[in-house]
Formats: sequence, C-alpha cells, structure tokens
Amino acid sequence: MKIHGSDAALSAHPAGPQVAEPAAEAVLARLAAVIESRKGTDPGSSYVARLLARAPDSVLKKIGEEATETVMAAKDGERERIIAETADLWFHCLVMLAHYGLGPGDVLAELARREGLSGLEEKALRKAIAREGEQA
Repeated sequence: MKIHGSDAALSAHPAGPQVAEPAAEAVLARLAAVIESRKGTDPGSSYVARLLARAPDSVLKKIGEEATETVMAAKDGERERIIAETADLWFHCLVMLAHYGLGPGDVLAELARREGLSGLEEKALRKAIAREGEQA
C-alpha cells in the first residue's frame, strides 16, 4: 500500500513508518464499506460475497487459517510476512464483523474503553462481571 501525504502524517515506529491513526481508521472504514456493499450480491461475482453467502462457517474457518498463518509468520520473524498475514487476518475479521452487523468502529470503541486499564485489571473486571451474571 502506498501512503500519500507528508512525513508528519506518519507515526514513528521502531520497525518503520506506519499510517497515522486517523488515516488508519479511514482505511478500515473504507474497507468495511466495501465489504458491506458486497452483502447480498452474487457470490460468483465477489470473494467477499461468496464468504458472506456461506457465513458464518466460511468466515470463521478463514479467520482460523489466517490466524495460524499469522502466528507462523511471527514465529519465523519475517517482517513482510507478518504484515501480509496480519492484513489477511484483519480483513477476514472485518468480514466477520460485517456478517454480525458490526464494524471496525465497534472494535475501536472497545479498545478505547480499555485504554488506560492494565491488562490484569481489565481481565479481573471481566471475570467479576461474568461471576455476577452467573449469580443472577
């Protein structure tokens, strides 16, 4: 993917430049819109339409495959493969979200909600809420 704009629009990262946050959200939103536009279209005309026509099983199977490929790429430590496999994984997760009437904004909102919480605190909070639900 070619990134347009000034270097100021890129965030610093030890592994190299990344898309700035607003631009990254825009990429996810545009991709989600394309996926959404494929809902109900001819499965023979689009990979996404085919996945959605066979959802959720086809989408969930692809997420499992892509997650495994992402882990294998990370295990090998090959930067370009890690990026490519993660992109595949995120794409298929976006298809899953669309199937369930959700989008990247829902996930970003959850991440924003968790921001500033330690992982241990957040996990303990989820366990406490689950216990309360079981007791009700």
